[in-house]
Amino acid sequence: MKKAILSFFTLLILISCNNQKPQNMESKNTALVKQYFEHFNNHKWKEISEMYTPTADFKDPSLGTGIVKQTRAETLKKYSELNQMFPDLTDKVIQIYPSGENNVIVEFVSSGTAEDDSTFELPICTIFTIENGLITKDFTYYDNFDE
Repeated sequence: MKKAILSFFTLLILISCNNQKPQNMESKNTALVKQYFEHFNNHKWKEISEMYTPTADFKDPSLGTGIVKQTRAETLKKYSELNQMFPDLTDKVIQIYPSGENNVIVEFVSSGTAEDDSTFELPICTIFTIENGLITKDFTYYDNFDE
């Protein structure tokens, strides 16, 4: 009986130790994504670009179809140009969904005002893949259908 109880507790300890790593990675990745959106809303484009690997994979309707590789410099340029078109550009995070050890899914609404005072509000979903504390993939989905 003592062996069975000891084996049971040993098994529980092993399971709890194994489960700590993914939860820890999830919380680190979630914190990274929260920092990303804080930088975005403060228009810190250089800091955002440095959150990516030197070359990252993007899926984004604004870049065309399929996966597009972008460098940090290209990411910096993209956001800087977008900010020039919409000086008050902001993202409001609706929900963050950790998904496994390396992915974080974010539901948010992007909004801004152009120079001609026209405004936009766009619901977006992005799947970030994070490895070693850097974003390797940024797969963004939204309806870009022109009305």
